Amino acid sequence: MNQTNYRFETLALHAGQPVDATQSRGIPVYRTSSYVFKNTEHAANLFALKEFGNIYTRLQNPTTDILEQRVSQLEGGAASVALSSGTAAIFYAVITLTEAGDNIVSANNLYGGTYTQYDAILPKLGINVKFVDPKDPQNFQKSIDGKTRALFVETIGNPALDYTDIKRVADVAHKNGLPLIVDGTFTTPYLLRTIDLGADIVVNSLTKWLGGHGSAIGGIITDAGKFNWKGGKHPLFTEPDANYHGLRWAIDLPEQLAPIAFALRLRTVPLRNLGAAISPDNSWIFLQGIETLPVRMVRHCENALKVAGHLNSHQNVAWVRYPGLEKDPTHTLAAQYLRNGFGGMVVFGVKGGYSAAVGIIDSIRLFSHLANVGDAKSLILHPASTSHSQLTEEQRRASGLTSDLIRLSIGLEHPDDLINALDEALAAA
Repeated sequence: MNQTNYRFETLALHAGQPVDATQSRGIPVYRTSSYVFKNTEHAANLFALKEFGNIYTRLQNPTTDILEQRVSQLEGGAASVALSSGTAAIFYAVITLTEAGDNIVSANNLYGGTYTQYDAILPKLGINVKFVDPKDPQNFQKSIDGKTRALFVETIGNPALDYTDIKRVADVAHKNGLPLIVDGTFTTPYLLRTIDLGADIVVNSLTKWLGGHGSAIGGIITDAGKFNWKGGKHPLFTEPDANYHGLRWAIDLPEQLAPIAFALRLRTVPLRNLGAAISPDNSWIFLQGIETLPVRMVRHCENALKVAGHLNSHQNVAWVRYPGLEKDPTHTLAAQYLRNGFGGMVVFGVKGGYSAAVGIIDSIRLFSHLANVGDAKSLILHPASTSHSQLTEEQRRASGLTSDLIRLSIGLEHPDDLINALDEALAAA
């Protein structure tokens, strides 16, 4: 399946799955830990990267391989590696290209788990993270130094929903010989192919819209295959790697593998040795979700726009953020880049502050109160006291998170039912 020959909707159904010897139309689930080698030479060649094939499901699995190929084509990338969670994907993306003494420059409007990982965990490993306001891409430029190895942003910040100018941030990264890592979870490749805007590495939580039903946990990293790792800024790719036979990833790989040096090091160093592997059953679940991603995203976006517009005119609502609203601070920028809609997330503040916000969550019908997004069902959360509670008050303010903020993940229900449920809760609060 050549991604240049088929459109997104077709790739979502067919990419990465040749019909196998069984002639099965459905995707098989390969529940196996390991695979039989043909002989000792075959085994040695697999471990030496002289040929591709299955060794152990921690490294690769035929079901997962279809998932990885499909996401690669949807993102417009060269190779993907699926992992056990989106959080593991973010961690592995960073440690594949950094070591103790290095740093990355990151946007400050991040999902709470990512912020905590960057603020409290990576520094313990000697990897520093500099947080900047992404609304001005030059803030990244000001924080780059000789030890910076990458820039990191989310397409739409969680939970403040500011759209980030991916292209301008990518320009800053490439000017300095650095890759841009983008968390594309909130937009999915259906709304935004960040590789087309200059992203070098894309992380997605499969748990969210790609899977679409809240039925499994997983993450995936896509290597655009375009970054020059020989540029002198990444010694892990130009110096002998003790993790893998002294291989110099940017220099010693054969020509056909050189573009996916990042994906190969990711698979054979952190994934092989730390083991955050996705199960084949979860890979199969996500493939079922991806088949309907284009159809679902249209409805998510339509419903979210209707809900945001209604809340924007509600007498008990203090403010609303949704990139699709014409008066939203990032609407003009988002409208330049987002295709097919502005996403399925809406956040708002209710008059009455914190007490009114938690009152709404405790009394609302239809919306499920839980810590997830991207489900077919509508979800509600108070991030300041849950997903972002590890942040200090100063950190929450800097990322645009206020104590009255209510986060809505808008599902596929009829929009009038969602609006009625919100009206009832707002009236009660």
